[in-house]
Amino acid sequence: MSDKLLLIRIQNIDGYNTIPINTLVDKLQNKHREYTRHNTEKFTRMIDKALSSKGKSTSFRSFDIGDDVDTDEHPDALVEKTFEPHHLKRRRVKVSELNEEEKDITRVLGPDEEPKFDVMKEMLRKRYSKVKNNLMKEGNINTPVKSVKPSPKKPKSLVNDDGVDGNVKGNADGPRFKDLGGMDDVLEELKREVIVPLYYPQLPRGLGVRQTSGILLHGPPGCGKTKLALAIANETGLPFYKISATELVSGITGASEENIRELFAKAYKTEPSIVFIDEIDAIASKRENHQREIERRVVTQLMICMDESHRVTTDGKVGYVLVIGATNRPDAVDQALRRPGRFDREIALGVPDENARIKILTVLTRSLKLEGAFDLVKISRSTPGFVGADLKALVDKAGNIAMNRIIDGRKVEVSIENADTEENEDWWKKLAWSPEEMEKLSITMSDFEMAAKLVQPSTRREGFSSIPNVKWEDVGGLDSLRSEFEHYIVERIIYPDEYEEDEGDLNTGFLLYGPPGCGKTLIAKAVANEAGANFIHIKGPELLNKYVGESERAVRTIFSRARTCSPCILFFDEVDALTTNRGKEGGWVVERLVNQLLIELDGADQRKGVYIIGATNRPEVMDKALLRPGRFGRKLYVPLPNQDERGLILKALAKKKQLDTDVDLVAIGQSNACANFSGADLSALISEAANAARKERISKIKAATAAAVEGTSGSLSQSFRGGLPRLIKAAHFDQALRKISPSVSEKQMQYYLKLQESFE
Repeated sequence: MSDKLLLIRIQNIDGYNTIPINTLVDKLQNKHREYTRHNTEKFTRMIDKALSSKGKSTSFRSFDIGDDVDTDEHPDALVEKTFEPHHLKRRRVKVSELNEEEKDITRVLGPDEEPKFDVMKEMLRKRYSKVKNNLMKEGNINTPVKSVKPSPKKPKSLVNDDGVDGNVKGNADGPRFKDLGGMDDVLEELKREVIVPLYYPQLPRGLGVRQTSGILLHGPPGCGKTKLALAIANETGLPFYKISATELVSGITGASEENIRELFAKAYKTEPSIVFIDEIDAIASKRENHQREIERRVVTQLMICMDESHRVTTDGKVGYVLVIGATNRPDAVDQALRRPGRFDREIALGVPDENARIKILTVLTRSLKLEGAFDLVKISRSTPGFVGADLKALVDKAGNIAMNRIIDGRKVEVSIENADTEENEDWWKKLAWSPEEMEKLSITMSDFEMAAKLVQPSTRREGFSSIPNVKWEDVGGLDSLRSEFEHYIVERIIYPDEYEEDEGDLNTGFLLYGPPGCGKTLIAKAVANEAGANFIHIKGPELLNKYVGESERAVRTIFSRARTCSPCILFFDEVDALTTNRGKEGGWVVERLVNQLLIELDGADQRKGVYIIGATNRPEVMDKALLRPGRFGRKLYVPLPNQDERGLILKALAKKKQLDTDVDLVAIGQSNACANFSGADLSALISEAANAARKERISKIKAATAAAVEGTSGSLSQSFRGGLPRLIKAAHFDQALRKISPSVSEKQMQYYLKLQESFE
């Protein structure tokens, strides 16, 4: 309920200023039935509050020369009477009805208890219409908003109707378009569709063009939505009402709608103006998803207020309020708000690409003191998936690292100078740099490189795997596969400028197939490490979900994350679990997932910089549509290692083991005992040999312990102090070879060779 409306209704009652307040309650409840729902005590407080606000507002007490006022009084007394509490006014009315003798006695009591003139009856009745008009024009709207320009007057920064420049000046301390990097296309669009029509209103008015009613800014957190809205306000110089959506919500019925109405009413008073609602999805989500009626009413009220953004004012001019909303969940906003006339323009602020990151870093580092060899391009290339807020955190972190480096260097110098004293605990009090030393200090490239490893972008905090610590040397052999991946993935990521003309290249999907245990997963991890790209490891069955639509949603989410943080490598392990042939009975769950995967792989959405690697040992069960160029187009066979490769694999697996000098891993790998061994079999061989060495060592410890107990030997303590050797000897490998056999049979080998011929 509005105090303004209640006050107007009170003033419509004859003699309202003389009758008791309980009589006012009865009269108002009899005349206006909506007041009957309030109990008497609460409604009495509401009336008293309304009358008190009337007594404090200058719009209800404006004294003219013609008023019946004692102008000989001191000005302070007039001001005091103008703003005196309501209960004192009621007392003044009663005192004015006394006879002259009683008035003389009362005057002794002081000005707070008796007025020197009576203004309540005659003046208010005579000027009622004037007060009512002032109320409608200058009524107080206590909307909890933050304004960049607090002046309630229409800004003089706009261009006049005759086209004369109004000397536009925004908030000097606020962001401007020049402070926004990587948004050139968005800023150009805003200048044409928003800024120019506001500077030159005669242009759209002369053409009969309706100005933009609303702008919906959407994008991931930290991409600059709020900063862009502030920049628009500062560039135009318009009054700016910034409010969070949750501040408009109230638990009292009707209060949320009233808050929205008052927000827009205040904006209309200072039109043209800008209303910015942050996280608008909190109050404008889809009405069909709401459980309570109050939530639907809030959305409806917002739509009604936005429909009036071009309303005609009382002086006949067309008022204009630009509404800007920001959200990172645009699909959650009610569709009725996303139509023309409300949010006409939707601007997507995505994750910046490499060129945009260079521009953002240029803006963020222009006030920093950087070393001469600083390379912004290299920093930009090492920060895929970083939004503006992440890059700001990166710059701050690099600055802190530089300060710590400088402090540590000076601390060492102070410690050396005071080595003979006991004042090292107060070293921080002796850190001082001369102007000449300060000139030599700067933030280095290494500071930024270290910060890039420590700052995790917000888009990579969920769903991404850590870059594997696997190198090609750990794979052992497979040089032909290494050259393939270096040409098609690694070099494209490291040297993107050389491949700009190959945007239509379909060689971005790879299928690794072959016998189990041949290192397909290890190869994918080595490629991700070599390229330094983001890495998402999907274990095939983990995408399957029993709820309808959830598996497809998971596929869309994965590809969306990969596009956001490109360059990125998507590795589907055991991809055959997700891509079986369609049309089989009972396979409708996987069939829908295959359809979604086909759409994503087909490039329906741009996936530049996203590379797909699949691994399977059953390629024949995969749907044929997935094996065409553009999807899993390059099919690479991973065979069993040959004699030389087995030796390389054994060396890679035994790097962290202690081997005796009599162990020849190359000879072991070339022996007939290791024929048809896969990489997994060779790994099992190393583990079994290490286990045999461990058993032998434990047996010696047990024997030494038994000897010490019997008192026949005193060498136990010495053996424990020195430790028994942990060497793996050739005899241990012989024991392991007798236990390990090839996991791939000769029949399976022939099957995979025929499969390779069919794919070639």
